[in-house]
Amino acid sequence: MEPEVLTISRRRKEDQSRRRLRKGLYILPSLFTSANIALGYYAILQVTHGTVAEPWHFDYAAKAIGFAVAFDGLDGRIARMIKGASRFGAELDSLADFVNFGVAPGLILYFWGLQELGNLGWIAAMVFAICAGLRLARFNVAIDDPNRPIWAGNFFTGVPAPAGAITVLLPMYIYFLGLRVPAVVTFLYTLAIAFLMVSRLPVFSGKKLGTRVPPEMVLPVVVLVVLFIVVLITFPWQLLTIGTLAYLAALPLGWLSAREYQRKDAAAALPQPEPARSAESPPDSPPSPSDRPDSEPLTRH
Repeated sequence: MEPEVLTISRRRKEDQSRRRLRKGLYILPSLFTSANIALGYYAILQVTHGTVAEPWHFDYAAKAIGFAVAFDGLDGRIARMIKGASRFGAELDSLADFVNFGVAPGLILYFWGLQELGNLGWIAAMVFAICAGLRLARFNVAIDDPNRPIWAGNFFTGVPAPAGAITVLLPMYIYFLGLRVPAVVTFLYTLAIAFLMVSRLPVFSGKKLGTRVPPEMVLPVVVLVVLFIVVLITFPWQLLTIGTLAYLAALPLGWLSAREYQRKDAAAALPQPEPARSAESPPDSPPSPSDRPDSEPLTRH
């Protein structure tokens, strides 16, 4: 009996250690989200001290937003990987996204160049932040929609907040490449990106990319990721400029793809035509009473 008691006790200790480890892993997504909030606060702090004579503050702020976008992609994937997704984590992620991808980019653009326009400058920054908040609220509501088709999971409705934060900073990327963008152009561009965020434009989500990597492709993918990080660190503004322009140019592809799915759904919803009757087959005649299985044979009176 003693070995059996020891085995049961050992199993209980192993189960307890697994539960403690699982509880510890569950806080990882929230830690990444909290780090996102810290990055957004750091970006805002940097731009409030930035001046034309000290542009490196804006450099740090833009890079902080880039790291926030990377962390935002990690916390969701980690939550799904460890099956630790929760309502609390989803709400915290939305609040962090509003700060990082709504308030912070708007303030960065305002202190960098929009303040030259006076009231129009802070209005554009405010509109961008409001549109980011509306975009996030609509996303949270759409998750619980039971009437969404299955293919809708491949698309976002409007430009997502992280992508909006990266693309709206394009005038700053161009500035760090040595080209000055007029404040009026930055103003109009900021409003255009804000409109795309709250629009109904279908945008590829990319959620299914990288979920299933064949074993033989693991090493090449790792090499490509490392190479991308090295290039991003070495040539950040060139890569961000090219990536932003490529993303904006690819937006119509998502719209065309979604239209194709909608066309297929509409075709499937139409009533199917009956098969054509052969010319040789006689037309159907109503069955006689004697042909009915539930009728009695006719008799003469």
